[in-house]
Formats: sequence, C-alpha cells, structure tokens
Amino acid sequence: MTGTSEPAADDAASWRARRREAAGAHAEALAARQRAESARARALIEEFLVAVRRDGPAPVPLHVRSYDGRAHYRTPVEGWYLRRDGTVGIGTDGAFYVLTAPSSLAARFRGVRPTPQDPPLVIGAGGKDGESVDMADALRRVRDGQV
Repeated sequence: MTGTSEPAADDAASWRARRREAAGAHAEALAARQRAESARARALIEEFLVAVRRDGPAPVPLHVRSYDGRAHYRTPVEGWYLRRDGTVGIGTDGAFYVLTAPSSLAARFRGVRPTPQDPPLVIGAGGKDGESVDMADALRRVRDGQV
C-alpha cells in the first residue's frame, strides 16, 4: 500500500511547490508594477514642483487628520494637499504623504511627523466611487487652485 500512496504524496508536494513558485512570481510582478507606477508618479510630481515653484500656488503647512476626522495635528511638513479632505499631500521636497493618523492626546501637543510613502498613479484606487483620482489630475487641480 505504501507504494501507491507515495506518488500521491509526491504529486501533492509537487503541486504545493508549483503554487509557491506561482505565488512568488505573481508577488514579484505586482511589486515591479507598483515600482514602475511610483516612478511615473514621481516624474509627475517633479514636473509639478517645477511648475508651482515658478507659478504658484505657494506651499502651506500640512496637517494630519485623525481617522475619525475630529482632530487635526500639526506637522513639520509644508506642501500642497491633493484632496479637498486633506488626507493626502505632497511636501515641498516632492515626498508623498498620507495625512491621517489615530487619535492621540500626545499628538495634540507634539504634533505628528508623517512618513513619506511611494506615490501611486491613482490616489484612492480601490476606494468608493468618486474617491479615486489620477495623480496627474490631482496635481493639475492644485496648480489651478481647485483644491
């Protein structure tokens, strides 16, 4: 009987190994696609910085909102908000920030230091209808004074 169960066990092990390989390849392809999108978004941001330094608008102090929207915390970052709700922004150094954080008494007094993130080509992708916006459109709105 052991002679018949070994091929089944080998088949199962082989199948698991192929699935691991496929999952790894899929994860690497996704990471490569995200890196490429971030590179294109960074290029858009660089163009934006050249334009706003020349023509305005001037940067403003960026604030972080609590997740529930009730509190606003100061940050050391100046830049431009990319959404009307103030949840994402670009710093004067070209860094992309998600400007939300948990409610915190300490943050009310000390402020918050947001962490730069890889910029997406679509802000809010996967969100509700009407909540996503192309990076190029968001940057154009800022330049046009519509944010």
